[in-house]
Amino acid sequence: MVAVFWLIYTVLGIYTWCLIAHIILSWLTAFGVINTHQPFVQTASHFLYSVIEPAARPIRRYMPNLNGIDLSILALFLGIKFIEIFLKTSIEPLFFG
Repeated sequence: MVAVFWLIYTVLGIYTWCLIAHIILSWLTAFGVINTHQPFVQTASHFLYSVIEPAARPIRRYMPNLNGIDLSILALFLGIKFIEIFLKTSIEPLFFG
């Protein structure tokens, strides 16, 4: 059972880092710091969009439009942290006492 919790926490941690990378990449693109025509930037952007968008799209429907500020990513980040804390404090003690 330890391996299952380790896997869940690892996947949530990797997804959190993908969210952070997506945020930083979007800021760098918005401020014109990086060239979006570079193949590496396009590949990284497409990968992060493909990973983040399926989870962010349903949240985005319920979030208010703030003139280009995407709060769905913040809500997704908070949701991941909530799941981690809930697992550590409520579910994990049931298995390990």
